[in-house]
Amino acid sequence: MKTEHQQVALITGANKGIGKETARQLCKRGFAVFIGSRDMHRGREACEELCAEGHEVVLLHLDVTDPVSIKQAVGTFSQKADHLDVLINNAAILEDHGEDITKLNTEMLERAMKTNVVGPILVTQDFLPYLQKARAGARVVNVSSGSGALHDMSTYAPGYSISKTALNAVTRQFAGALSGQNIAVNSVDPGWVRTEMGGQRASRPVEQGAETIVWLATEAPLHETGKFWHDKAEVNW
Repeated sequence: MKTEHQQVALITGANKGIGKETARQLCKRGFAVFIGSRDMHRGREACEELCAEGHEVVLLHLDVTDPVSIKQAVGTFSQKADHLDVLINNAAILEDHGEDITKLNTEMLERAMKTNVVGPILVTQDFLPYLQKARAGARVVNVSSGSGALHDMSTYAPGYSISKTALNAVTRQFAGALSGQNIAVNSVDPGWVRTEMGGQRASRPVEQGAETIVWLATEAPLHETGKFWHDKAEVNW
């Protein structure tokens, strides 16, 4: 059975943290939300939590590092919805912390690039036909990071930072390629958020981290595309 909701969103890595909170906020705005999760156990827990709050959420087994998993997720999605209004590429990994690039394990960099860059490319490519069917235009939001901004980059987490800079380039490429198709593609820096990745010392609650993502997914004008945002304001790359 296909969803009866007019607005449909898919969020990768939505079983926890910013992704789950974004799902919650979009549900409150009337979306049916597909929760993409590599970990099916945690994905089911997130879905049960949101369903208990009265929301419509659907679990998609989705490993962004596996092209077959992505295509299978598209197949499952097609049984539940005929279009996609919002795609949020949120799934990401951060493995490097203390080391600088002089000591960076390049296998770690390759894993970061596969998850944080190649994954969003493949997911966007494979779900593009459904974004193109969105009746009032569609939005792609790539969850990036201030650590990927070149204008003030330092030595923090080089593998992660480089991958987020590359994700910003992916945003620009898709925005250009989809120009004229009524599909906005933007990057967002949610700030330092208290999640498993950000840690408990982070300065922002998860609700604040999700705020600009939700704004880009719902309220930002569709002509605003190919940009980098923080707290609902455009910031430098």
